[in-house]
Amino acid sequence: MLDIKQIDKKWTLFLDRDGVINHEKHNDYIHTWDEFVFYDGVKEAIRIFSAVFNRIIIVTNQKGVGKGLTKIEDLQIIHSNMIKEIEIAGGKIDAVFFCSDLNDDSPDRKPNPGMGKKAIEQFPDINPQKSIMIGNTLSDMGFGRNLGTFTVFLPTTRPDVDTSDPRIDMTANSLIDFAEKL
Repeated sequence: MLDIKQIDKKWTLFLDRDGVINHEKHNDYIHTWDEFVFYDGVKEAIRIFSAVFNRIIIVTNQKGVGKGLTKIEDLQIIHSNMIKEIEIAGGKIDAVFFCSDLNDDSPDRKPNPGMGKKAIEQFPDINPQKSIMIGNTLSDMGFGRNLGTFTVFLPTTRPDVDTSDPRIDMTANSLIDFAEKL
């Protein structure tokens, strides 16, 4: 088990987006910036994470783009504005990777580790054994497991998930809940 007090600037934090950073839309996607709503405490949590972790990377499945429901330009605006608000609050995001592929066998679609591998290509100092993946789905936990990271599950949108699942190393109620444990 990881002693989270040992985390230092050699560590990387991977975050899912919808259901972790912002509220999800039930049976739909976040299509525009107007629909994007941060969870309470998220900006403060990422500010705390920025002082602890070397890198903070967002990895997000975005089927809405692949289905033609969300415009790529709108997704880029969402991510640009999200990063800007996080920076204003004193935090940082090093990169956002997204997968718009519809097929579950896509190497980039979580739980597959492709987005994590792309992050390592872009930032060779990332060590999966010194990385944490925080997400709100078992797919996120599978991504972490497949990449070789420690996993933290947030039951924000799926409180019925069995947290004894072997893909889950730790559970926290929210990002700020986890940040306050560091």
